[in-house]
Amino acid sequence: MRCHEIMKTEVECISPETSIREAARKLRDHNIGFLPVCDEAMRPVGTLTDRDIAIRAVAEELPLDAPVEACMTWDVVSCSASDEIQEARDLMESYQVSRIICTGRQGRIEGIISLSDIVDVDEDSGAQTLRRVSQREVRGDSRYLSPGL
Repeated sequence: MRCHEIMKTEVECISPETSIREAARKLRDHNIGFLPVCDEAMRPVGTLTDRDIAIRAVAEELPLDAPVEACMTWDVVSCSASDEIQEARDLMESYQVSRIICTGRQGRIEGIISLSDIVDVDEDSGAQTLRRVSQREVRGDSRYLSPGL
């Protein structure tokens, strides 16, 4: 099965110049937690999550009218829409991300695959991918535990 068969194609994107406030409203209005950040040719240059806003913008007290480029994640994890789903799973596991951007031949965004999309197609391999991706959170959370817990 190929990525284009399961990816969501109605993708909301923002530009690096979009304000943090506008991006947060878009996340809220569309009930999503992830936005690709794209250039004028619709090529992904980064991503923005609700978590990015919380730990980078709010925690660092950035002004809400600052551009998202001040708090976005610049690393883009992507695959081709024509790749096998296994390629998307492997990338998710390698980079420990729960969403992957699918692009076309010119590098333009064509869709998004989330872990839930993987689980919908193959519950067993999706659960395995979820376990491997969530290891980052397990490792990361241990930093916040008090000694003796």
